[in-house]
This record gives sequence, structure tokens and C-alpha cells, in this order.
Amino acid sequence: MPHSLRGVHPARLTALALFVAALLALAACGGQPPEGASENGEDGAEEQAHPDVEEAELERSGEGWSLSVTISSPYDSPERYADGWRVLSPDGEILGEHELGHDHANEQPFTRTQTGLEIPEGVEEITVEGRDLENGYGGETVTVPVER
Repeated sequence: MPHSLRGVHPARLTALALFVAALLALAACGGQPPEGASENGEDGAEEQAHPDVEEAELERSGEGWSLSVTISSPYDSPERYADGWRVLSPDGEILGEHELGHDHANEQPFTRTQTGLEIPEGVEEITVEGRDLENGYGGETVTVPVER
């Protein structure tokens, strides 16, 4: 045994050996975790950071537009949840935002409607992006044509 490891508890040596083996295995696969492995090491699924917009339907409503949005956020709880979405033009201009005041833990995915949305002439499509209470905007988006 090398002099620098004398007196180290055998359990610590085992843990160190396992750590080195894991690093070598990671290096052998190009520095990427194996498929199905997660960063948090729990059940092979990486924690979702943002809600996903699954569907969006846009229709004329009086003077403005009505937008129905279906969001999936399987991590929803009273402590952390999908708390809204925003509507973007193709050039990234924010055309509207919608806030959700509570979690939808028992209703996944869920659909809510935003009314009174103003979409300027010349905008031919909009993109809807979800927002997470802790992590802000992100996740899968949906782009919808504006049919005038």
C-alpha cells in the first residue's frame, strides 16, 4: 500500500475506489453519462426544471384574442409549480403574460385560458412559453399561427 494511504479506514478506501471507477467509466463513454442516467441519481429521471407547453389554441374574441394553453409540470406542488406563461412574437417581443396563482398538482396536464390578448397586425404566428415559480421561463414551447 502506498505510504500516503496508510492509516486510511478501509471503508474510505472502498468509497474512493468506487469514485475513481465511476470517473473512469464516465471518461470511457466520452464524458457523457450513460443513457438513462440522471444527474440526481434517482430513478433514472432528471428533474424537470420548467413546465412544458403541450398545446395552445388561439381564436378571435371580441376586440382581442383568446388563448387556451395546456401545460404539463409533473413536479407541481404548493412549494413549486408552473406559475404562468408568456406569448412571444417571432422577433421575441412579449405580447402578453398570464399568471397562475396556485399549483395544479392534481390536474396534470392542465388547460387555462387567457383573454384580451392583443396581437399586432403583421404578426403571423405566436409562441407560448411556460414559466416555473423557481426557474423562470423555459421548457417546451408551442408556436401557433395567427389566422385573421
